[in-house]
Amino acid sequence: MNDAPDLLHAPATKKAMARLLPVLGIAYFMSYIDRTNIALAKTALAADVGISVAAYGLGAGLFFLSYAFLEVPSNLIMYRVGARLWITRIAITWGAISAAMMFVSNEWSFYLLRVLLGAAEAGLFPAMMYMVTLWFAQQHRVKVVGFIYFAPAVAMIIGNPLGGALMELHGVGGLRGWQWMFLIEGLITIVAGVLVWFLLPGKPSEAKWLTPAEADVLTERATAGGAAAPERIRGNLGKAFSNPAIVVLALIYFINQTIGGGVGFNFPAFLKSLGLESSFAIGLVAGGGGFGALAGILLFPWLKNRYGREVPMIGLCAFGGLLTLIGFIASRDPVWSVALIYISTFFQIGTLPLFWSIAMSRLSGLLAAAGLAFINMVGIAGGFAGPYVYGLIESATGSLITPYYVLAGASCVGVALVGVLAVIIRRERPAEAPLAEAVP
Repeated sequence: MNDAPDLLHAPATKKAMARLLPVLGIAYFMSYIDRTNIALAKTALAADVGISVAAYGLGAGLFFLSYAFLEVPSNLIMYRVGARLWITRIAITWGAISAAMMFVSNEWSFYLLRVLLGAAEAGLFPAMMYMVTLWFAQQHRVKVVGFIYFAPAVAMIIGNPLGGALMELHGVGGLRGWQWMFLIEGLITIVAGVLVWFLLPGKPSEAKWLTPAEADVLTERATAGGAAAPERIRGNLGKAFSNPAIVVLALIYFINQTIGGGVGFNFPAFLKSLGLESSFAIGLVAGGGGFGALAGILLFPWLKNRYGREVPMIGLCAFGGLLTLIGFIASRDPVWSVALIYISTFFQIGTLPLFWSIAMSRLSGLLAAAGLAFINMVGIAGGFAGPYVYGLIESATGSLITPYYVLAGASCVGVALVGVLAVIIRRERPAEAPLAEAVP
């Protein structure tokens, strides 16, 4: 390549980051809040509506089941209609359904709305990852994904105290605190969807704030090294779904989300069991895990850019997460128990930019839309398994700690899968191009 495109690419990339990442971050921030705010409402829903811990675990997990089931179809539609329209549709519909959670009156209405919320949000994250493959060269993707993951980390820090503060509105206007939380946060999400429509171009050529030369160089570098992207669905999807590295990445993500869902959806209840009574105080302490997440997504992409190898760091995160779970089980000190949950979040979230960098380096075009959705589909099913299994065990034993034995066992499997991934990547051809060759 000559010097002119090289000199143009760096400032164009910075411009794209500055324009795109805040918009994607706002959408992902609200999605994290709207899918997890029921954790703050767990005890209130039990008292006001009669939702048992087992029913809560099932309802919390049903979101992920419908999300996973519709993940690939949603992203294939996104590929056809464009990311801007589809992400806007996702945000507005999930915001409306999240607000409708204020009408939960029994276990069945709880189940139904959680299923609808998952269906509405299906495809959001892989759509964002697909956009990354259209805008950014491979060497920048781990950094970009790390910035996107700022959103859930900040959502943990801000969202939990915000939700707790909204629940303090209990009795205002005749509504319970959890009803105010669902209503207000759902309406904010609808506003975020409108912002996406006006501020988010789907690809470089649609961005009015880029010159034609900047748009061309971004597109060229984002797709560099890949074969022509397929346009037909039939005959092509198996290439993404059957690739060994993609399959193992999907299984690792399943374990990651099983642990994250099991811990995250029940951490506020654990804090309440320690004697915290105020919803705001519970939200504030629960939000502390976001600082661990921020540290992880800052440190591990930096290490990757410095040393250039993702898999050893993914293995470090998996092993570190296992040790923190074992430490939590063994701990009898409340302060240490909370600190260990924070540390587990450091590993669980910090590994994700590395994880998606590996995935995106192996997929392009239609197969990126389908393959990234496939990984997220399998992984997000772990978001169903974690809360559901946790709820079953808590219901059977009456203990908030016993479910962590199962989560620690799942973490052992995750460590082993990272070893399998390392073997697969070592056996790949060094110059293997992203998956894009396809049936014409």
